[in-house]
Amino acid sequence: MKNDQGQILLSIARSAIANSLHIPYATSDETAPWLIELGASFVTLTRYGKLRGCIGSIHAYRPLLIDVKTNAVSAALFDPRFPPLRLKDFETVQVEVSLLTKPELITFTNESTALSQLRPGTDGVVFEYGRHRSTFLPQVWESLPQPDLFLTMLKRKAGLPDTFWAADVKLFRYTVTKWHETDLDEESCYG
Repeated sequence: MKNDQGQILLSIARSAIANSLHIPYATSDETAPWLIELGASFVTLTRYGKLRGCIGSIHAYRPLLIDVKTNAVSAALFDPRFPPLRLKDFETVQVEVSLLTKPELITFTNESTALSQLRPGTDGVVFEYGRHRSTFLPQVWESLPQPDLFLTMLKRKAGLPDTFWAADVKLFRYTVTKWHETDLDEESCYG
């Protein structure tokens, strides 16, 4: 997707947050045909460089327009790690939208071979074991660059001990195309 599509997605996300806070905010064109296609997105909010909310969809099951709006509002108001965004914080929050590819199952025989298949900086990873599930976007590699630490933190996020492993653990990988408001302000996009 191009920068203009990223600009539209960022505008849609910011507008959805503004509307949820009862702030008037004009949005970009929401009638583009690609917005009605099924899409999976994450909306990440940062404030002064620190995470302020991140909610998303792993699987594409609704139109991208609805997915981005819903995830933006959820990241702002319903991320259980943070209090709801306040009206006075709206202007200082930066929005990032990530579009996910369809997750693919990673085949491995043990934790060592699973670790060897992870692609730092490229893969978003879903960890599943029974009812335990967690994911990290590829952006998390920036703060957890070692595959073993990345996987350990995924286990912890899923509510399991750091050293946990079982034969029926499942891992899935996906990639993202992402846009951040400050990057488009500088007329660049990274994916």
